[in-house]
Amino acid sequence: MADEWRLFWVGDGDTPSDDGRAAGWADLTERERALGLRERQPILVSPEGRVDPRLSECFRRSAFSAKAQGTQVTYAPLYRLFFTFLWQRGLNWDQATEDDVEDWEDWRRRRAENPVPVGGGTWAKELAALKLLYDIAAKRGFVPANPVTLPPPSDVKTSDVKWLSPRAFRLWRNVGLGGMLPSRLEDDRWRGRCAGRDTAYADLLYSSGLRRREGGTLLTFELPVLGQRNYYAGKVGQAVAKRAGYTFYVGHPALQRIEGYRVSTRALAVARAQARGVYERLPGLRVVREVTRAGRVRWTDRGGRAGESALGRLTAAERMRLFVDGEDGLEPAMLWLSETGLPLQYTSWTKVFERASDRCAALGFEVFATPKMLRHSMALRMLISLHNALDRRLGLTPAQRLHYEEVYGQVWLMVKDLLGHRSEQVTRDVYLEPVRGLQLESLLGDEENPVDAGRIAELSARTGLILDAA
Repeated sequence: MADEWRLFWVGDGDTPSDDGRAAGWADLTERERALGLRERQPILVSPEGRVDPRLSECFRRSAFSAKAQGTQVTYAPLYRLFFTFLWQRGLNWDQATEDDVEDWEDWRRRRAENPVPVGGGTWAKELAALKLLYDIAAKRGFVPANPVTLPPPSDVKTSDVKWLSPRAFRLWRNVGLGGMLPSRLEDDRWRGRCAGRDTAYADLLYSSGLRRREGGTLLTFELPVLGQRNYYAGKVGQAVAKRAGYTFYVGHPALQRIEGYRVSTRALAVARAQARGVYERLPGLRVVREVTRAGRVRWTDRGGRAGESALGRLTAAERMRLFVDGEDGLEPAMLWLSETGLPLQYTSWTKVFERASDRCAALGFEVFATPKMLRHSMALRMLISLHNALDRRLGLTPAQRLHYEEVYGQVWLMVKDLLGHRSEQVTRDVYLEPVRGLQLESLLGDEENPVDAGRIAELSARTGLILDAA
């Protein structure tokens, strides 16, 4: 018998059997629905093959279910690890004590047997996850008290660098993702085969400020149609956004690069998969028949059964199951695909970015990036550009701008909406720290010196918070 807990998700098609129709699992979806389980709810199965209904209750209606989907996806595997640790001690999840949590912290962070000890930031996240679950369980009477009493770690380290100047981004993208040399020539040693895809995704995030999951789960029919505008509007679905759906804007060059990826790298991956019959063998796929003007997606499954959902309510897992019937056969509705032509898990982008940063470091360039850094950088550029554009277009003095902002709203609010933030204070305190306390009117509102890379370079030198490249 296995000595590890297993994790499944409602609606992802996984079952404890290799064949979903074997051993009485054919009606799994209907049984989940009858039990009131919500879509994408985690299901933890003990080494004995049992599902504790108390855990399901904690996940179904509680502070856990109110968390963003990305947070739930992060927390659930941490529970599986901790429960396995307890099981190997002869304990069930509801028998954990303060000593067990302290031993778990010691093993995760310091024990030699652990091949990959975690740092303060990761442990802080794990601690928050455990505290949340056992708080819920204690309130519902499933455990006598919350055993998670350890204080937050004191060694949480965060980088001061959260922003990239335009030239630093271009260097990182071209060298790290595109396989170029600083001379703009191709590197003969470069073996990357997804440069078109990877640079297009990076441009999307840097231009739009989308989060990793938001940009990584886009469907082809959610992309704005390329035309002659400077910026194009699109919609982020509420099920893949952090809290609520919102409108995003992407620049013409970024959308043009995405279109180039669609007709080249992506089209080749699809053609290869179609030739091998990959899509015909996939279980659980849904073929899109219509996307209505009202934003509803209608599909049929393998058995011919019809289904539909609001586009904004499609989860990341549901999006990966959507296919469209093109001229040459089925192809994924997801925009970003692997080399094999299958939808790419949005979590894969973290490794793609890490490899690109490692390549830059190996070539002697001190530039690096994460998806969140690109989002931060878009916010900074937009703040500067909007202030400058308003002053130049309206010919405002500082006093006139103050009046304008009182009547029409502050530029900060515009950037908040572009990022999909609920609170303006988050935009000010977290994303745009480099310009806090500076006189934007004098630094950025000079009509004789419009905002460009040099202005951001000036902020970089002044604050030390923006990664720039000479």
